[in-house]
Amino acid sequence: MLWTFTAIIPLTLALLFVSVLGAGSRLRYRIAHTWMKLNVTSAKSMLGIKTRVSGLDNLPKDPYQGIVLLSKHQSTFDVFLIAAVMPRPVAFVFKKELLKIPFFGWALACLDMIRIDRTQRRRAFADVLSQGHRLLEEGLWVTMFPEGTRMERGEVGEYKRGGSRLAVSAGVPVVPVAITSAKVWPRKAFVKRPGVVDISIGPQMSPAGRTQEELMDMAQDWIESEMQRLDPHAYPAIQHE
Repeated sequence: MLWTFTAIIPLTLALLFVSVLGAGSRLRYRIAHTWMKLNVTSAKSMLGIKTRVSGLDNLPKDPYQGIVLLSKHQSTFDVFLIAAVMPRPVAFVFKKELLKIPFFGWALACLDMIRIDRTQRRRAFADVLSQGHRLLEEGLWVTMFPEGTRMERGEVGEYKRGGSRLAVSAGVPVVPVAITSAKVWPRKAFVKRPGVVDISIGPQMSPAGRTQEELMDMAQDWIESEMQRLDPHAYPAIQHE
């Protein structure tokens, strides 16, 4: 954690510098991506946390094709992993309170992502739609955690339909993602454990002819089934059945 917080200082200064110079969003993202990837490689060398990725072939090959990534969320490590693994720039949806965090929040403010005020739910979703459409049209991959917060290992939260609604509205596919990060980086534990984190990328799910409810149900079914396959010990009752 000390290394992570130390490494973000030069990143933030670099982002602020190029932002003042009027650098484009892609350059700013590349700088942030370097820090994200550094966290993943550092976790491997310092903590023994390795990653195993499958399903990259499910991602669009068209450089102008936007998608909505819907991911399982168990730890902070998920954000680093998604940014590091995806071959294209991603735009996260985050609560605006994060902007108040020194250095980290300042770095976020320099990036082209979707910030929302969760105290104003109606306005927050309008922001997701308006900003999300723009980013998707630019070919970015909008990334959302449909359960809304980090879940304990083996738990299933309520899947909110914001991501599927954005996909249906913009006419872009949903791509589900399963991540077993809680095996090594538990939500509430300060101590991390060595091990392997699986990142499994599912098939593209077209919004054509589907409602937002149907699309989210499909994504949820795939994510939770894949989580049970990748981490069966977290679901003992289901495994017993």
